[in-house]
Amino acid sequence: MTSSPGADSRPSQPRGCPPRLLALCAGLGLLLWGVAAARHGLLQSNAYDLGLFDQWAWLIGSGAAPISSMEQVHVLADHGAWMLYLAGAAYRILPSVHWLLASQALALSCTALPVWWLAEQAGLTRRRCWLACGLWWLQPVVFNAALFDFHPETWVMPAFALALWAERNGRSRLWFGLLLLMLGCRDGLMLITAGMAIDLACRRRWRWSLAAGALSIGWLLMLSRWLYPLLRDGEGPKAATRMFNHLSGDPLPVLSGLDWAGGAEYLLLLCLPCIALWRRASLSTLLIGLPLVLVNLISASASYRTLVHHYSLPLALVAVVACIDALRGQPQPQRGFPWMLCWAMVCWLALAKPWFFSGPYLSRVPQLQGVNEARALIQPQDAVLTTSYLVPQLSQRSSIGFPKNKQSPTHKAGPWNVLLLNPNDPGWGSSRKVQKKLLTQARDRNWSCRNWPSGLELCRAPGAAEQQPRRGNAPSDSRPTL
Repeated sequence: MTSSPGADSRPSQPRGCPPRLLALCAGLGLLLWGVAAARHGLLQSNAYDLGLFDQWAWLIGSGAAPISSMEQVHVLADHGAWMLYLAGAAYRILPSVHWLLASQALALSCTALPVWWLAEQAGLTRRRCWLACGLWWLQPVVFNAALFDFHPETWVMPAFALALWAERNGRSRLWFGLLLLMLGCRDGLMLITAGMAIDLACRRRWRWSLAAGALSIGWLLMLSRWLYPLLRDGEGPKAATRMFNHLSGDPLPVLSGLDWAGGAEYLLLLCLPCIALWRRASLSTLLIGLPLVLVNLISASASYRTLVHHYSLPLALVAVVACIDALRGQPQPQRGFPWMLCWAMVCWLALAKPWFFSGPYLSRVPQLQGVNEARALIQPQDAVLTTSYLVPQLSQRSSIGFPKNKQSPTHKAGPWNVLLLNPNDPGWGSSRKVQKKLLTQARDRNWSCRNWPSGLELCRAPGAAEQQPRRGNAPSDSRPTL
């Protein structure tokens, strides 16, 4: 590979960061970890995806086969995320969901460090370097991704930004290694590496473009033709089938069935925080996000087209780097009001979700005492069927699941010996009807049950526990109670 024109005039390595920037990265990382932990403690985290990744990491750390009891899928057959084995190593030391929440928060906050180096590499003044970092921290999807459970691609946002720095500085080996690291966190990031190939081709960096394109195609073929079929009994990627199966058939009906209005709104909200700074110099960088944007637009799930979920997180970094490119060479006023940061703050307040802590995230506070008491009655070896929002509280075990509407409402379908359900608040993917039927079946089979005023009910199969806990609140009948 050849270096880009003018690479010799750029710094050969990142310069040191201001101590204030390091302190802010650490402080904001702790803040993001704190709000994510608070959301989890308020029972607002979910089986998908915190419970799923927590169980996988726990299984790896325990030396067991990392196959989810909720999806019956090997960890590598989900998104090819081999980086989760690092989380498993941490779980071997101390099994805690906070490894995931804390590492995600710190990775997102510390992405500002390579953003600073990119701004410095572009020759921006110190004040504009701070502007670039502020724009990253104030991206609504950054806060929302830190808050919304856990997703391993958050780990490599610093690697993505550093890969852009390495490419612009002609560091081919570092750049290619960082791309491999990105792909090790999620297969969907091959859309970003494909976008980098498009950007490099537009800038006539043919060898670099060919390397990025070949890596993207090679990774896709390796996963879809070998790894996924090997681990899924010949089947391909589950998510791709579910999200894009609607695209088969005649093109006209497919196009007419797409959510055009939702897509337009998504694009507007995505561009809103940074579009005022973009210029013609930004266009090449914006092409990096093109494949991911197109995939999000045509997905069957509307969650791909929101800033609440993590699917648009790499696009936020692309938007900020496009701002850096636009500011390159522009005159810097000596003094002036920071209008752009104020606008970014307005967008953050409107599109991020901190205000959820004032209402929606407090909805399950009445259940906390009952949930804590129920958790104390559940043994580590128990196979638990519970509500989706309680899965992350109990996911460090071999068998955990939640009753889904699409499945037959019977506990014969799984290895469950404990039910912990709340028909009054059935959670995502379930319903009051399904959970009431499961609890009725448990009582009919003489399972011992205990309930709480919130509607939470714990039922245990006969002989599932070595000792019966003392009698609690339960319907007055002759059956033993927990």
